[in-house]
This record gives sequence, structure tokens and C-alpha cells, in this order.
Amino acid sequence: MPRSVNSVASRARRKKVLSRTRGNFGARNNVWTVAKNTYEKGLSYAYRDRRRKKGAFRALWIQRINAAARQYGLTYSQFMGKLAKENIGLNRKVLADLAMNNPQAFEAIVKSVK
Repeated sequence: MPRSVNSVASRARRKKVLSRTRGNFGARNNVWTVAKNTYEKGLSYAYRDRRRKKGAFRALWIQRINAAARQYGLTYSQFMGKLAKENIGLNRKVLADLAMNNPQAFEAIVKSVK
């Protein structure tokens, strides 16, 4: 019995990977083994960086809150500690948005915890 290799599926699988590596430089977009390695590495970077993005945004929010709080004579840690003591349940994302786009509301929050 002859060996069955299903070249249609193999070609489709390779074509899918090669189409997703378009735009890469040199052999990375048209040589199968190099393109496959590039594609797999890219997927692992995407997986890792979806998680890193959360930490990066949290760091940005903390910097913005710290800069805004210092205008009122508080450090970030003092401000967050007073928020927790007063049971004000605003998260860092909301606080950073208020500090950037609505300084009057942020000032009201600072005055309520001082």
C-alpha cells in the first residue's frame, strides 16, 4: 500500500505560516524553516507581552497618580494609604484618568482624604 502524505494539507499549513510572515526581511518571509521559526517566536512574544502590557499600564497609572498627588503635597504611597483608610474604592486606572483629564475631580478626592 502506498504511503499517504496528504500534500494538500501540508501545503495549506505551510502557506498559512508563510502568509503570516509577510513583511519580514530576507529569508524570514519566504524560506519555510526560517519563516516557521520566526512565526513561532512571534507568537511566544505576543503571549508574553499581552501579560507585560498589564504591568506597563499599571506603572504608567502609578506615575500619573504620583505626579498629580505631589501637586497637593502628598506622595503616591501616602495618597494611596489615605484612600484605603477612607475606604475610597477607586482603582489606579480611574484615578490616573481623573488626574489627567479631570483635575478638579482629582483635587476633590485629595481634599477628602487630607
